Amino acid sequence: MTFAPLLRRAALAFCAAGTTLLAACSPAMLLDRAVSRNTYDFDGGEAYGPAPRQKLDVFRPLPAALPVVGRRPLVVFFFGGAWTTGDRATFWFVGEALASRGAVVVLPDYGLSPDFRYPVFVQDSALAVKWALDNAVRLGADPKQVYVMGHSAGGYNAAMVALDDRWLGAVGASPKQLAGWIGLAGPYDFLPIENPDARVAFDWPNTLPESQPLNHVTAAAPRTLLMAVNKDTLVNPVRNTRQMAERLRAVGVDVQVREFDNLGHVTLIAAVAKPLRWLGGPVLPPIVKFLGLP
Repeated sequence: MTFAPLLRRAALAFCAAGTTLLAACSPAMLLDRAVSRNTYDFDGGEAYGPAPRQKLDVFRPLPAALPVVGRRPLVVFFFGGAWTTGDRATFWFVGEALASRGAVVVLPDYGLSPDFRYPVFVQDSALAVKWALDNAVRLGADPKQVYVMGHSAGGYNAAMVALDDRWLGAVGASPKQLAGWIGLAGPYDFLPIENPDARVAFDWPNTLPESQPLNHVTAAAPRTLLMAVNKDTLVNPVRNTRQMAERLRAVGVDVQVREFDNLGHVTLIAAVAKPLRWLGGPVLPPIVKFLGLP
């Protein structure tokens, strides 16, 4: 669930495309190349709470890329990393990809294990969404078009915020305020816990069933886009994505599912980055369409 191995593999592939790049290629440089600096306006290090990791970055579309003023969707994106690793700076390419298409994007950090354990990272996620809801108009977005989105462990965070009303309710908001949620290879039903990092993050074997997003599906859930890879060796797509889709559909929730054969667990999100969209599947277009963007 960590991003560094993917960067190493993708860097080699990217460099192999042209020998003139070989001398300069590195995972960090790959990310730098993946994120254009002239396709969005950027506000970094906004505080959504008092804790050191309760910070977020905001990507706003440039005027030329905007839909009708005041009608831009706002996406809060949560990164993955087994609730143990990761930071918002590594996922700027997600902010750029969506902001360049007309969305306002919020990328928060959140508390990580072992310093913080469930439910702290869910509470942080809810607080970041509350901040987005409160600041949507100021950022030029429509407060009625706020979405949560996440990859891997971040997909779990997004699911919990969207499905379990305890978390937004605790900060004075509600999942009813969300226009939808997007999960990419998210773990939604993973007891008993096998991943060593996740065991620590969820205090296994004392993990409560209420920690599982699948147990919070109701007819009140926001419309949903689920994406997964069929050969995922980290998060089982049948048990998680397909089962989540079936449970949501059974209660009448509007669900869209996209599955990919030629991507892996991490390359599913990496393929959002402009230089890496050749990796094996059109990941960005279904997201853009789900958000109602051209």
